[in-house]
Amino acid sequence: MSLFRKIFGSKNDDSKEELKSTDRGKYMPEIKLPIDERFTINFKANGGKFLYCENLNEVFENLENILIENQWDNKKGYIIDTNLKEKFKNSNFTPTQSIAESSFFLTTCENLIASDGSLFICSNQIFEKKLPELPENFIVFSTTSQIVESISEGLRGINRNNKQKIPTNITTIKHFKSNDDNNFLKYGSSLKNLYLLLLEDL
Repeated sequence: MSLFRKIFGSKNDDSKEELKSTDRGKYMPEIKLPIDERFTINFKANGGKFLYCENLNEVFENLENILIENQWDNKKGYIIDTNLKEKFKNSNFTPTQSIAESSFFLTTCENLIASDGSLFICSNQIFEKKLPELPENFIVFSTTSQIVESISEGLRGINRNNKQKIPTNITTIKHFKSNDDNNFLKYGSSLKNLYLLLLEDL
């Protein structure tokens, strides 16, 4: 059972207690959190909005809730990926190829990086466009199997999965809009209001 199912799926399992750091010996090594939990903590610390989904129906339902919450229902959404356009063809928005007309960008990603909570993307998702050119609002559809430890592990995966033609325009999205947008570490970065629809597939 994955960590996400433990957190979100089993509401009646309140009897299990976590081992607190104060219960451990002074010289015991720190407990290393599972990779999916580390990604979630770091992603939320960066200001991202995280929605865990056990199945596709929950993905569609959460997408509709995002559209309603932001008043994007019946608005235009920028989509490059034709497979994604087909997957969400019954959702309550109109796909467009015009960035200027769109309220948000619906996309996938290559990987989710646990070490810093960032999203790893490349020309497979954004072609040759730069992040500042894309809409401010992102909705990213991804799966738990895409979580990797580090950027270098993500790069190895790209090389392994794209032997015929290595993608270009490889970058990460790390800083997201939050209530702490005055953080000086975010200066010079392209802040995005980002929702992550994370589908359990392990």
